[in-house]
Amino acid sequence: MLDFLAEYGYWGMFIASFLAATIVPLSSEAVLSLLIYSGSSPLWCWVSATMGNVLGALTCYWIGRLGKIEWIEKYLNISYDKLQSAVGWMHKKGAVLALFTFLPVVGDLIAVALGYMRSNLFWVIIFTLIGKGMRYWVWLMMHDFVVSIF
Repeated sequence: MLDFLAEYGYWGMFIASFLAATIVPLSSEAVLSLLIYSGSSPLWCWVSATMGNVLGALTCYWIGRLGKIEWIEKYLNISYDKLQSAVGWMHKKGAVLALFTFLPVVGDLIAVALGYMRSNLFWVIIFTLIGKGMRYWVWLMMHDFVVSIF
């Protein structure tokens, strides 16, 4: 599947990173590496990966904002107890925690909880953009090293 997405270039990168930020377990970093290895522009790969991942996280945010617990449990596999626990812990920290939506497993929970808490959308977008952008920037900086291992 990763090869299939890489064949679509920057659009494939966008789709892979969007899906990776939602409920689909997918390695957008692998698609990013395939594209860089095949000679695609690192800048445009970074832009498409970051934008797709931010929009994927905002999808989770909006599902949380809708507040339909049955959807959150069914589609995102996040239990009500986990969500309540995250909301309680995040309550005073607010939108700045969107910086950490890039983290595997808990990133989706953070995005959903921020939506459920109705955190300020502007700040959620800004901090998500910074966190996701840094994630892919670090991967690009490490790309040559990682590829040399394999």
